Amino acid sequence: MRRLWLDTNGLLSSPSGPLDVVAIIKKLGFVQLDTIQNVSRAHHHILWSRNPKYREPMLDELLSAREHIFEHFTHDASVLPMDMYPMWRRRFERLKAWVDKSSYHNADHNTEWQDILLERITEEGPLSTKDFNSKINSEKKTWSRPPHKQVLDYLWYSGILATSHREKFHKFYDLAERVIPEQFREVGISEAEQVNWLCRAALVRLAVGSMKEIKDFWEAKDVKEVKSWIEANREAVIPVTWETAAGESISSYALKDIEERIEQISSASLRIKIINPFDPAVRDRARLKSMFGFDYKLEVFVPAAKRRWGYYVYPILEGDHFVGRIEAKADRKAKCLNVLNFWPEDGIKWGARRKKKLNSELDSFAHLAGLDTVRWPQ
Repeated sequence: MRRLWLDTNGLLSSPSGPLDVVAIIKKLGFVQLDTIQNVSRAHHHILWSRNPKYREPMLDELLSAREHIFEHFTHDASVLPMDMYPMWRRRFERLKAWVDKSSYHNADHNTEWQDILLERITEEGPLSTKDFNSKINSEKKTWSRPPHKQVLDYLWYSGILATSHREKFHKFYDLAERVIPEQFREVGISEAEQVNWLCRAALVRLAVGSMKEIKDFWEAKDVKEVKSWIEANREAVIPVTWETAAGESISSYALKDIEERIEQISSASLRIKIINPFDPAVRDRARLKSMFGFDYKLEVFVPAAKRRWGYYVYPILEGDHFVGRIEAKADRKAKCLNVLNFWPEDGIKWGARRKKKLNSELDSFAHLAGLDTVRWPQ
């Protein structure tokens, strides 16, 4: 099961052939975006983990091209393959309905700001939040946002606006009709076809999954819809049982070609890989622990005094096992990657050969972020 999951996520074998960023995103289904630039931002790190030839400007260039990928909200802000756009209409509708009911946003009622934003973007082209200025009128709370930011989000969630491009991670909004190619906007896909595609595509990328896992993958459907889809596709979707790292049995579903997929799995590369905390292979912490026995938590939002490990700690993968975790941070002024802490997993011996492989991966990771050296604690 471990190798099947890693193979599905493009982490089992070493990359060969030319770099194809779009193909990586299509294989994964989406790549999560994240603001934290600890070493390299999550989206860059995720793509680099699949092919070390990847470099940071490449994703922004792809997004700006408005041909191959678009940005929207899965479980978080993510980039998705453009050919998925026709299947994403229900996601726009569901998010719009969620915001309409949310006491936090109230953006749907702010028609004055909707008119202002749409008029300016229509006339001036792509704009960011910095191009507008509005004040919070109510009592200011931790997550309070000024009206223009709320309304921009509302129009973006609804699919009226789309991400035109990003500059230093700042998002620029434009009319969706000017960002998304017509052939993807004008395709008529029924609700049933969207649900069928989303469920099947999720299960392809999960390899095996429960109803909840299938539902959670895109966050564009509910469990009842997944259940109905499974019942309507009994010939294509089969029940399976797999064994966890602790020896327990878990009942799931898979597509009927699951045995063929297992037979075609290659042996695992013994390269050491530093994995991002937002990587799709580790994002579901419960699934990660079940499959690998690796208990992992990102402690960015945990108070420093209560952290078990550290602020931003990376899992270390070797073959089909997680063999340790490492805390590292970029010092961009010194052009240095500083290793702050390192923890081997219980029962894993770190001899000279394994350490050499880790250092090689750290050197490559530093290069991704434009850093020249790696420094371990003295």
